[in-house]
Amino acid sequence: MKWTLPNILTVLRLFAAPGVAIMFLYFARPWADWYALALFVGAAVTDFFDGYLARAWRQESKFGAMLDPIADKAMVIIALLVITGFSGMDPWILLPATLILFREVFVSGLREFLGATAGLLAVTKLAKWKTTAQMTAIAVLFSTGAFEHYFVMESLGMDQSIIDDIFSGVIEDEFGLRWKHAGMIISWYVGIVLLWIACLLTLMTGWDYYRKSLPHLRGAK
Repeated sequence: MKWTLPNILTVLRLFAAPGVAIMFLYFARPWADWYALALFVGAAVTDFFDGYLARAWRQESKFGAMLDPIADKAMVIIALLVITGFSGMDPWILLPATLILFREVFVSGLREFLGATAGLLAVTKLAKWKTTAQMTAIAVLFSTGAFEHYFVMESLGMDQSIIDDIFSGVIEDEFGLRWKHAGMIISWYVGIVLLWIACLLTLMTGWDYYRKSLPHLRGAK
């Protein structure tokens, strides 16, 4: 395997995927949100450049073709797990995240089962839009978490334990306070809408791949 720049970018994107979650293990919020956001956006940008450069420089390879979708799925799945966690298991986040994860596992299983005939499940233009929608939604949700924690900590001078109580509803229930900035609330719901759009595109592509695979799934083993 030749270490071309497109392949290097793909490998870096793969390693960035677990890094998004690791940020929340070693840094307190909002710094963890900021670092995760920067890492995720940087990795998402490489998703465009590695394919573009591979085609422009004629450096397309089997290794890159294999690793590129794996890196994309790892980024999306790990980021969704993190977002679901810090959203407090919000059903408006949990449901689309669950459907997206289900589709990704389902299609990966189809490709593995089909083996040599998996080429019929080649990435479509709609699937590329799906990936773009997923990454845009995740980036917006990460940015909302970063900005809202920064706003509260800087504007109100609170420490992290009080911030956690506010966002978990403890202080809000006791004193009837709501410290979230209106702009951050709007941003959060924009992220949710984008996530549902991404979920719809994800399910559409999943159904398309399943429909294409049906002729190879009928009959005896």
